[in-house]
Amino acid sequence: MNTFYGQATGRNPFVHELKFSIRDKIKIGLMSVTVFPVRLLLVSFFMLVAWPFAFTASLGRSELVPDPQSWWRRFIDLCLRVIMRAMWFCGGFHWIKVKGERAPPSEVPILTVAPHSSYFDAIPVTMTMCSIVTKLESRSIPVWGTLISYIRPVFVFRSDQHSRRKTVEEIKRRAQSGGKWPQIIIFPEGTCTNRSGLILFKPGAFIPGLPVQPVVLRYLNKLDTFSWTWRGPGALKILWLTLCQPHNSVEIEYLPIYYPSVMERENPALFASNVRRLMAKALEVPLTDLSFDDREIILSRGPLRIHDCSSLLHFNQLVCRLGLKTRTRDGLFEEEARRATKLQGDELGLEDFAQFLNLPVTDMLREVHKLFDQTADGKIDVRRYITALCTVQWPHKPLDTLKLAFKMYEAEDSGEIEAEDLAVILEIMLGVKDVDLSPLFLELQAANTRKITYDELQCLIKQHPDFSVEFLSFKDHPRSGCIGRLKSCNGQSLNKDD
Repeated sequence: MNTFYGQATGRNPFVHELKFSIRDKIKIGLMSVTVFPVRLLLVSFFMLVAWPFAFTASLGRSELVPDPQSWWRRFIDLCLRVIMRAMWFCGGFHWIKVKGERAPPSEVPILTVAPHSSYFDAIPVTMTMCSIVTKLESRSIPVWGTLISYIRPVFVFRSDQHSRRKTVEEIKRRAQSGGKWPQIIIFPEGTCTNRSGLILFKPGAFIPGLPVQPVVLRYLNKLDTFSWTWRGPGALKILWLTLCQPHNSVEIEYLPIYYPSVMERENPALFASNVRRLMAKALEVPLTDLSFDDREIILSRGPLRIHDCSSLLHFNQLVCRLGLKTRTRDGLFEEEARRATKLQGDELGLEDFAQFLNLPVTDMLREVHKLFDQTADGKIDVRRYITALCTVQWPHKPLDTLKLAFKMYEAEDSGEIEAEDLAVILEIMLGVKDVDLSPLFLELQAANTRKITYDELQCLIKQHPDFSVEFLSFKDHPRSGCIGRLKSCNGQSLNKDD
């Protein structure tokens, strides 16, 4: 069964809203002027105390060779664990409950931790001094960057287009060292959520095909001041509210080691999916078939916000698996739009579509093609595919998508497009069906011509923050509906083993 947002969890995993009772507000107010300043001072003090230890131990290191296990390095490691535990204690994490037993690095090189919801997830990292995967920029954070460097992280170079491949290769190299390198803690979700469910796992931790130990985190406070998501309280507010809690309860549970089967070693996606299911069962939360790459689609807002994202999410996951998003570059959409315009509405069969994208015919490409086959005659209008691809690539820039779509449909002499073509574009972009444009053309006093230019539409959109509600009407549709002229997902799971 498919478990898209809105169907299973009922909550957007990338949004966190805090609601305070009168009692909560009074408590936070009192703590803000009494306990909070003291805690903040002590937390900062212990971070500064930890810095010289981490700095000293990081001197003269090689990026490619693990640290020799000398007595003084073990001493520094012990000191840092004690100092960081004192820091968390001063922050209100008085008792950290640990269930299960952590396996040694020689047996399990990778710990997969979920759900990832907060920068307080650093607690198990500081308790174990395991390595992590983090962006290179974190190394330049004052004080904290030195502490991060101490644990020998795998740095991700986001400016490098080959960063993902290099990161996976480094994880694989360390994992196969036989315990010479520290264990690597990986948060396979790849981003923070509100813990309402487990989103799709990235395959990086599972590509080496070695045993992993799942680790689950639970924050047990009634008031969740920990979650730091894409839409919700900011980092400083989270810190303030958490330090204003009398006690912050966290639980770390080490689950039994997961040994992959032969099939799982050959298929990292299957490996990741099965571990995710196991962790979700331990957490007693649902699986949510969303990923880091889906977050901007889910968080769409503004005059052209996506009203129903279910089929767009399905399409997005297909194009991600085909590599169609990772290969995008400046000018690629414009180039494909020009080629689509030259077709003048001629429809493409599967073979021609594969040739258009310069891809081999596969089952996944066949599924993408089928999404746009409205008449079930085996042919599609490629302009609709490009509009959908731009929508999932630029969900935060709908006007750019709209402008590109106009170029594919507009008349060369006037720059106008027909109402029918505009309906197709908006149905795909908004994720709805059967758009009625009558209110829009009445507003523009163009009910007779039923034509519009991009400049006219852009001007109206910029003037009306609720444009799609004010000037468009469309049929009510269930959340499992279509992207307008795209076919329904039919409720099928993207993971065959789900």
